[in-house]
Amino acid sequence: MAQEHIEYTRYEVARILGARALQISMDAPLLLKISDDDLKGMRYDALKIAEKEFNSNVLPISVKRPMPKKTGEKLKAIKDDSVDDEKIAEKEKEIEKEIQENAEEMGLVNENDVEDAIIEETSGEEAV
Repeated sequence: MAQEHIEYTRYEVARILGARALQISMDAPLLLKISDDDLKGMRYDALKIAEKEFNSNVLPISVKRPMPKKTGEKLKAIKDDSVDDEKIAEKEKEIEKEIQENAEEMGLVNENDVEDAIIEETSGEEAV
């Protein structure tokens, strides 16, 4: 290709040229007036004709690119939701307590184990 098309990726250009070359090979009318000498020089190659039409910007083919469905409001909420380390540590402690309480209710932990864990927690805090 002689002219670069910045608005299309190379994959989109390949798809457009392939689709148009297929149309031309199936006897679709040409969108450019090309002389017989030029056609003979291109050896009636559908891909070269499609490339010439593409470079002349006469193809009525467009590319639709899917855009993400995230809205600005969701993105703003994510940015505003900043949590510091202290809040994270508090949340983790709450979750651990809930797990211990649920384990006791289900009978998965002996009462002695819970007391040992509490003793370890308090002795660890004093060491710090």
